[in-house]
Amino acid sequence: MTAFPVPRYLAETARRDSSVQGWVAGLPAMVADLAGRWSLQVGEPFQPGGQCSWTAPATDPAGAALVLKVAFRFPGGEERDEAAGLRLWDGNGAVRLHAVRQSESAHALLIERCTPGTPLGQVLPEPEQDQVVARLLLQLWAQPPAAYPFRPLSQMCAAWADEFEEQYAAADAADRIDQGLASAGIALFRALPGTANSQVLLCTDLHGDNILAAQRAPWLVIDPKPYVGDPAYDVVQHMLNCEDRLAADPAALAQRMAGLAGIDPGRVLHWLFARSVQESIGSPLMRQVAGRLAPA
Repeated sequence: MTAFPVPRYLAETARRDSSVQGWVAGLPAMVADLAGRWSLQVGEPFQPGGQCSWTAPATDPAGAALVLKVAFRFPGGEERDEAAGLRLWDGNGAVRLHAVRQSESAHALLIERCTPGTPLGQVLPEPEQDQVVARLLLQLWAQPPAAYPFRPLSQMCAAWADEFEEQYAAADAADRIDQGLASAGIALFRALPGTANSQVLLCTDLHGDNILAAQRAPWLVIDPKPYVGDPAYDVVQHMLNCEDRLAADPAALAQRMAGLAGIDPGRVLHWLFARSVQESIGSPLMRQVAGRLAPA
């Protein structure tokens, strides 16, 4: 690589965040070091790429098709346990992890490359995506090992709830959901993790753009953000991406995903209500969905 290319989404993040901007300036040296350390031929990064990571196709001396991912390390960031989750899944539903290296500023992963790598969301209609998402989640929901300290879902929910309350207080009235719904939804969002009957290793961010067509298996998951908690939570992000069906009948969509994944439909409805409230600031659709799902 003669001139170091920065993919569009990462460049946009760097323009907004000075800490990411400084990190991007050091990327050429980081990538060169990793390429030498792992004996890689590294290609041009994928476009538009991730918002906080640099990912590119790579090839090792044996000719294996791989991906080099270098992610910005946020304090307590969601990306912290990606490598540990991939290692535990060991290719069962997700891409395989080949190597990992961490520093104070970055997480670097060398992972299996999916070929052709087309995102699920660009290939199948949403009802067929539902089936793929459910099948993959059933593969991923492993019992977390005691040897590695995966974080609990309650920790993520508490952080997001705190963030919601700060943003809600500062938002214009036109961008906010009803105060009663806001209080009920965010209280439920905090409480739900503690009432689950089972605890599994979750993906937490599974949707049609994070599932790629592959050869080893029809579809493989990338970019997981593992936490331990209620499996009913894990179908929610996919549903939030199905905006037309959410607007038409959110309860029916929740019932469908619960049935496909073999989980309690009541808990899925509660999670969808709580997440809709949590995502409601500035989103008329999320306010509409929360209003329709609000407990009586």
